[in-house]
Amino acid sequence: MQYKIKILLIFFILGIFQQSYAQNNRLNTSNNIGWYNYFGTVKLSSKFGIHSEYQWRRNNFITDGQQSLLRVGVNYQLKPNILLRAGYGWIETYPYGEVSINAFGKSFTEHRIFEMAQLSQKEGIVDISHRFMLEQRFVGKYSSANTIKQDAFPLLHRMRYMARLSLPLKGKETKNKSPYLVLYDEIFIGFGKNVNANVFDQNRIGVLLGYRYNNNFRIEAGFLNQTIQLGRQINAQNIFQNNNGIIVNSIFNFDLSKRIK
Repeated sequence: MQYKIKILLIFFILGIFQQSYAQNNRLNTSNNIGWYNYFGTVKLSSKFGIHSEYQWRRNNFITDGQQSLLRVGVNYQLKPNILLRAGYGWIETYPYGEVSINAFGKSFTEHRIFEMAQLSQKEGIVDISHRFMLEQRFVGKYSSANTIKQDAFPLLHRMRYMARLSLPLKGKETKNKSPYLVLYDEIFIGFGKNVNANVFDQNRIGVLLGYRYNNNFRIEAGFLNQTIQLGRQINAQNIFQNNNGIIVNSIFNFDLSKRIK
């Protein structure tokens, strides 16, 4: 019961933190987004594995580009309930919506190094995970509107925390050929000398229905809300995007540890 209360408090605090920015002196825009994602994990031994993912993020649900994200990493299972991961991400962000993330309305590239720790626990029939991430982001920058290529990649630091709850909709645990419900909230905080206007970087809330076909494959789909604060201002106003839409996750897990051994 105490863990459940703590989880509820976490979501409440995250909601209050997000709403604290929903005040005056801000310029608000909105978009309809669609995120279509692949996640794959290959277990190589009892301790090590390889992670890969590709996220095809779209504006106007699917017609226009928002972002393309490719991420790879190495997993280390420190304990049965503690997973560590480190890796690299390559991200392309496109000029979408009324107010572009890039001040000149240009696409830009980001090279990202990340470190992650994920803690898992079970309370009753609810599976709970806490994911902590640190990111070192080398974000492409143009010196002027006439610049054709990105001529600088300043370093931005960001930390992330996600709380995710998974609830079986059939029985007391999620088994093969059974549905489940997912709720999650993730908050992003920027820090360092290049943080600019967005110490609060973004927040994501998701509500998804999932189906576990077997030990190797799951699929999830549902609603996503993404609130982003841009790293610049217009007329001394902070710029916020409130993006709502759909998210679809295809999740593959393969265990090659016995075969390799």
